[in-house]
Amino acid sequence: MNKKITESICYIGVDDKYLGLFESQYDVPNGVSYNSYLIKDEKYAIMDSVDSRETYQWFDNIDEATDGKAPDYIIVQHMEPDHSGSLAALLEKFPEIKIVGNAKTFAMTEQFFDVDLTDRKVIVKDGDTLNLGKHTLKFTTAPMVHWPEVMVTYDMTDKVIFTADAFGKFGTLDTDEDWACEARRYYFNIVGKYGMQVQTLLKKLSALDIKTICPLHGPILSENLEYYIGKYNTWSSYTPEDKGVTIAFASIHGNTGSAAKKLAEMLESKGVENVSVFDLARDDMAEAVEDAFRYDRLVLAAASYDGGVFMPMQDFLARLAHKGYKKRTIAFMENGSWAPSAMKTMKAVVDTMKDITLCENSVTFKSVLKEKDLPQLEKLADELVKM
Repeated sequence: MNKKITESICYIGVDDKYLGLFESQYDVPNGVSYNSYLIKDEKYAIMDSVDSRETYQWFDNIDEATDGKAPDYIIVQHMEPDHSGSLAALLEKFPEIKIVGNAKTFAMTEQFFDVDLTDRKVIVKDGDTLNLGKHTLKFTTAPMVHWPEVMVTYDMTDKVIFTADAFGKFGTLDTDEDWACEARRYYFNIVGKYGMQVQTLLKKLSALDIKTICPLHGPILSENLEYYIGKYNTWSSYTPEDKGVTIAFASIHGNTGSAAKKLAEMLESKGVENVSVFDLARDDMAEAVEDAFRYDRLVLAAASYDGGVFMPMQDFLARLAHKGYKKRTIAFMENGSWAPSAMKTMKAVVDTMKDITLCENSVTFKSVLKEKDLPQLEKLADELVKM
């Protein structure tokens, strides 16, 4: 698929409609795109490779876009296999092509591929430029967004920024869906740990006159760029995006889940507009992580298990902690048939997080939520509403 972005830049990436799990852990019902671009000038430059699953389709796209002219450069912004998986095959297909990257890029090429890059490497540093003719590319290092070798590339002529994984989203390019939902799920689950580094990159980009954003996943962004940059600023600063309550429950036999849903009903009846409820044993964990970051309040509801907490909740909390969860309000609900232990276990993990406000009220019940337990549920609902 060759889509013109400017008079000199076209899209040569590939949609993968058959990938079930991205990074072997994230459900992608609408697949994913592996974005690659071609800049046509006196010198031809390809921006990034694609996953090895789509090498031959990518080659077809390159051949169609170049009209038989061999590309001069392959610029590698990110060495993760979904973007470099076809790199060795490209180097074999075009024996004269030069590979452009930074020092960390080339350390990783030796790890992933057994290729001889003698006389083929063009090593660039932060702020370096590459002239293609009319187009001059400027490279900006972006370490840990979200790998250490990542860099972004600014085309000073057409004012296009190639942003590696930043501003990416799940879903193929022909998927008709809201950008923010799948971009948010992508961001917090893939890049979310590195908010400080994303903030650093955004400050660097703020000095540039950007007309188009070309990420390595998802659509090319050319309108209302303030919206997309604003979302990234909110997400990477760990600021809650919206007022709302996420209720995440881990229920063995369904009783804890019923209590969590009862709380959701109370909150909605009291006027809370955004209430999302997740069954951590069955629902997409990545979506639960997404909403936990999206909203300003989180309720953790879990059954006690073997003197601790039911495993799906343990997994969920580990993911939140790993991604740097902060600046939120958290409440606890626990169920324990003989010795409630879930709340203590959950709180121990939450205590490792920064800038967390704990609700004064919590809920503990045994086995099944009864009429006598409703007042404590009501108190928690009232406290959450006031926050």
